[in-house]
Amino acid sequence: MKKSNGLIPAIIQDVDTRQVLMLGYMNKAALAKTRKDKRVTFYSRSKKRLWQKGESSGNYLTLISITKDCDNDTFLIMAKPRGPTCHTGATNCFKTTDFTIQDLFRLIQMRKLTMPKNSYTTSLLTAGTPSILAKISEESSEVIQAATKETRQRLIEESCDLIYHLLVLLSDQNINLKEVDKELKKRNKN
Repeated sequence: MKKSNGLIPAIIQDVDTRQVLMLGYMNKAALAKTRKDKRVTFYSRSKKRLWQKGESSGNYLTLISITKDCDNDTFLIMAKPRGPTCHTGATNCFKTTDFTIQDLFRLIQMRKLTMPKNSYTTSLLTAGTPSILAKISEESSEVIQAATKETRQRLIEESCDLIYHLLVLLSDQNINLKEVDKELKKRNKN
């Protein structure tokens, strides 16, 4: 770590989605603390001290692995984020317009964990499985209606509603998307 005054860039990547979440800098102490605590810790160039991602927000990055690049001057850190990574509340620190099904599921999981007031997801989870199933039934009917009698745009909108409610059900039943992905891979004959 002789480059940049003992600091080395660390690219943080979500272990599940492979999305790049942020870039931070580490010194030897930050690297040691990250390895010891299993939570990603950086050296803040502005505060001139170590700071653990999530120390004030609770949105920690759980360490999965650390890999050096071929020149030994950058780390790639695979992590499991607990909540949004960016201080703005965004999933990552890069302005992207992508919002994937994984992002939606992660948001639902976060709502389940924090149960914020005035959240539709919170109200569904509080109402319980029978209410979630009733919404899936309703949304399924609306998808069929849109596909047979309405516009393409309405079909897209109703499909989003159905997918959202299905993801709430998966969260309610403690099933994660990795399990669904695994089953899909098992079924793929190609």
